[in-house]
Amino acid sequence: MKKQVLYTSVLLTGLLLSACGQDDSVSVAAEPAPADAPAVDLSAEVEQYKEFAVDQLDQFVIETEKFVNAVKEGDIEKAKAIYPEARMFFERSEPIAESFGDLDPQIDARLADVQDAGEGEEEWTGYHRIEYGLWEENKTAGYEEFADQLIADAKELRARVETVEVTPDLMTAGAVDLLNEVSTSKITGEEEIYSHTDLYDFKANIEGAEEIFRIFESKIKERDESLAQNIEDKFDKVNTLLAKYETADGGYVSYEELTPEDTQELASAVNQLGEPLSQMGIVIE
Repeated sequence: MKKQVLYTSVLLTGLLLSACGQDDSVSVAAEPAPADAPAVDLSAEVEQYKEFAVDQLDQFVIETEKFVNAVKEGDIEKAKAIYPEARMFFERSEPIAESFGDLDPQIDARLADVQDAGEGEEEWTGYHRIEYGLWEENKTAGYEEFADQLIADAKELRARVETVEVTPDLMTAGAVDLLNEVSTSKITGEEEIYSHTDLYDFKANIEGAEEIFRIFESKIKERDESLAQNIEDKFDKVNTLLAKYETADGGYVSYEELTPEDTQELASAVNQLGEPLSQMGIVIE
C-alpha cells in the first residue's frame, strides 16, 4: 500500500542514498507534439494493461485462498511459504488495487498505517495482521476471522476491478508510484517488518512497473528511442541486482541478510531507473 507517496515528474531521490550520485546518461524527453496534432490512440495498450491486472488479481484470489486455508488449518509453515508469493500478485497490480480506497488498506495496511490514520489496533486487518501472528506469535489460532475477511476482501477487489476506468495517465503514474514505493517503505524494510520478505514485494513492484513500460515500449521508441533504451538498461540493472538474492527454489533471502551497502546499491539502481521512467508520459503528450 502506498504511504501517501505523490506522483511527481521525477522519482524521489530516495531514502538512504542522497550521496550515491546521479546517472548522467538519462535521456531528455522528446519535444511535445504540436497542439493540433492528432491524439495518440492508446486504446490497445490500455486494454492490454487491464487484462494484465485482471490476470494478476485472479491469481491473487487463488493464492490468497490457499493462504487462508493454511491459516485456518493451523499449518504455520505452509502459510509462511505461501505468504510472500501470494502478495506478489497484489503488488504487481497495485495501481489498479489502489483505486479502491477502502479495500486496499483492508488487505495491505501495516499497523503503522492504521495508527497514522488515527485508528486503533482493533481496526487492523489483512495480510500484515496475519503476518504478525505467523512470525511474531508463531500461531494461527485467533486469526481465523482475519483470514475469512482477507479472502472476502480479495474476492471483492477482483469483482470491482471490472469497473475501473484504466487510462494512460493511470498507467504512467502507476509505474512511477510503484518505484516510489520501493524507494521509501520497501527499501527500509518497514513493509514486511515481521516476515522480512521485502525482496518479494520489491521484485513484484519492479515487475509491475516493467509491464507498463513493455506495453508502451513501441510507442516510446517512436518518440524517443534513446529514452526507451535508457529505461531498458536501468530495468536490466535493477533485475540483475535482485537476482543476486534469489534462493535455489526461486524465492528470495530474508531482507535481514542484506547489508547497508546492499540496500544502498539497490536503492541507487531504483532511483536511476525512476528518472527516465518518469519521462514515459511522452507517449500521451
